[in-house]
Amino acid sequence: MKKIFSVFLIMSVFTFLHADTLEKLYELYTQKHYDKACHLGLKAFNRYKKNSKFLMLYGLSCLNADYIDRLSVPLTALRYTKAERANASYFATIILQKKLLYHALLDDVDISNLKLPKTDYVLSRVFDKYVKKEYKKIDGKYYFDSGDGTSKAFDVLYIEYGRGAPKMVIEERLDNLVLKTHKYW
Repeated sequence: MKKIFSVFLIMSVFTFLHADTLEKLYELYTQKHYDKACHLGLKAFNRYKKNSKFLMLYGLSCLNADYIDRLSVPLTALRYTKAERANASYFATIILQKKLLYHALLDDVDISNLKLPKTDYVLSRVFDKYVKKEYKKIDGKYYFDSGDGTSKAFDVLYIEYGRGAPKMVIEERLDNLVLKTHKYW
């Protein structure tokens, strides 16, 4: 009887810990602590790699934290339902846009002939305007307006050199105020 109770207790604690991890991931995501949610998702990945809700939440957390390369992990497992495949395609599009834009900026490769799906992510917005050559280039930086004709919002794209690999930087600006900075390599 003690052995059965011990097994039950261990299974209950294990189940509670799993539920606690998923709840914590969801809580971090809803509180917009995307970097923490992404790190937690990475740690818990092996336990939940077959849970599509976990995979999508983990992927969206990493996307919002600008850890784009981490999207490749959940996108390979999202394949069983229409929603999973749509999210996998969304993640793959953003990864490809990042890689192509980085390659174009650093290696002076013309990507103006490419047409990829649009997404609502800032990198996708900049990629689309870069491909269409809808920018002003000043001192090695690319300036993209919001396109609506009334807003003073714009994006700035450039390469930042320093220690390690060069970084592709996108600044979201309103007037001359930097609202958010995204760095990719």
